[in-house]
Amino acid sequence: MSIRTPLILAGLLAAGTATAGPKCTDEPQARWLTEAQMTQKFQALGYRDDVKKLHVSKGQCWEIYGHDKAGKKVEIYFHPITGAIVEANVKD
Repeated sequence: MSIRTPLILAGLLAAGTATAGPKCTDEPQARWLTEAQMTQKFQALGYRDDVKKLHVSKGQCWEIYGHDKAGKKVEIYFHPITGAIVEANVKD
């Protein structure tokens, strides 16, 4: 094993955690907003009605994929209890 191997592995691990998304809560899902409530919130914020995917992320957030008003793809993490946007990513 060369000296570079541990550096490469450390870089890969750091890259993996960077894309994991935010950590939202450890509260039980019984206290969370429902999928229907999150879809309504997403649409009320001005995003298109075409929610492509809604699921629970590894960080215990509601993660929604859809489109903004301009038609760009978005990936948004919502706090599952408050419904606040925790992180938003726009893709071209």
